[in-house]
Amino acid sequence: MSTRPDPAAGTRPDAALERFLLASRLAEPGEPTAWSLLAGGVSSDIWRVDLPGRSLCVKRALPRLKVAADWQAPVSRNAYEWAWLRFAAQQRPLNVPEPLAHDPAAGVFAMRFLDPADHPVWKAQLLAGSVDPAVAAQVGSVLAALHQASAGRADLAHAFDSGANFHALRLEPYLLASAERHADLAPALRALVARTGSTRMALVHGDISPKNILVGPHGPVLLDAECAWYGDPAFDVAFCLNHLLLKGLVLPERREALHAAFDAFVAAYFEAAAFEPRAALEARAATLLPGLLLARIDGKSPVEYLLERPREQALAREGVRALLGGAPVGRLAGVRERWQATLDAGWAAGGSSR
Repeated sequence: MSTRPDPAAGTRPDAALERFLLASRLAEPGEPTAWSLLAGGVSSDIWRVDLPGRSLCVKRALPRLKVAADWQAPVSRNAYEWAWLRFAAQQRPLNVPEPLAHDPAAGVFAMRFLDPADHPVWKAQLLAGSVDPAVAAQVGSVLAALHQASAGRADLAHAFDSGANFHALRLEPYLLASAERHADLAPALRALVARTGSTRMALVHGDISPKNILVGPHGPVLLDAECAWYGDPAFDVAFCLNHLLLKGLVLPERREALHAAFDAFVAAYFEAAAFEPRAALEARAATLLPGLLLARIDGKSPVEYLLERPREQALAREGVRALLGGAPVGRLAGVRERWQATLDAGWAAGGSSR
C-alpha cells in the first residue's frame, strides 16, 4: 500500500500491533521499528512500518468510520479484505500489494508497502488534471480479470458470504441514506438495493475508487477491499465510473479526457468479461450508476471536492433525476451522454463556469 503519513497522527501504535509484528515474524525482538500513521483512510487505522532494510503496511479495521455521519460497521470486514487480497494475489500478483500476515482475532493484517514515488494515487493524478485513458483501460481490464476468475465459483460464494457487511458499508450508507433525503427517488433507489443485494455472481471488491488505486510501473494496484462480497460485479463497474463523471464537475476543462477515460474503462472491461452476456451486466451497471452519483452527494460519504460547491451539487442532482426519473438507460455510454446533456443545459441556464 502507498499513501502519505498523517502529520497530525501520533508516532506509535498501541502495543497490540507491535505484538502482531512479532507473532507474525515480520519483526524480530529488539529490532527497531518506525511507525507512521497514514492519512486518507476513514474505515481503518493504516500504519507504515519501517524496519531495517524493509517497509510494510499494517491495517486494522475501526468499528466506527471517520466521517461526519454516524456510520458503524462490523470489524469482521478486515478478514474479508485479507481473503480478497489473497485471492487477487493469486490471480493478478502485480496488481495488489503482497499479503504478508493476518491475525483474524485482532482484525489486523500486514501487506507490502509500495513507495509513493513510483506508485502515485490515481485520484491525485485525476484531480491534478492528469487524465490518461490508458490507465482507466488498465483498471477495467484488471477488474474484469478478477471478476472472470471468480464467477460461478461456489467456494468463493461461501467464503465471501458477507452480504451483511456489504449492506452496512455500501447499500445502506450510499443508496438507502440517499433515499431518506429524496422521497421522490426513494422507490428507484430501494429497488436498486434489492436487486444488487440479491445478485450473487462474482467476487466484488466494493470500493473500486481512484483513491484506492495506485498507478504502478506494472499497471494499477488495487487497495482497500474491506467491502469484499460475492455478489453483483456491476457494482464495481458503476462505482469506478461514478468517480470519472463526478470529477468532471470540478474539472470542466478536462471533461472530454474524463469521458475518454470512462469509455476506455468500459471497452476494456467488457472485452475481458465473458462470464455473463454484456447486455445484462451493462444494464445493471448503467441503472446503478445514477444512484451512486447521488450517493456521493447526499449519502453518508460525500466526495470532499464537492462539499463547498452547492451549484455543482445541484447540477448533479438534476443529472441524477434525469436518469432515475425517466426511462432506464441500458448502456453506460448512454448514461454518460444523458448526464452530460443535463449538466450542459444547467450550465447554459446559469452561465458557464468554464
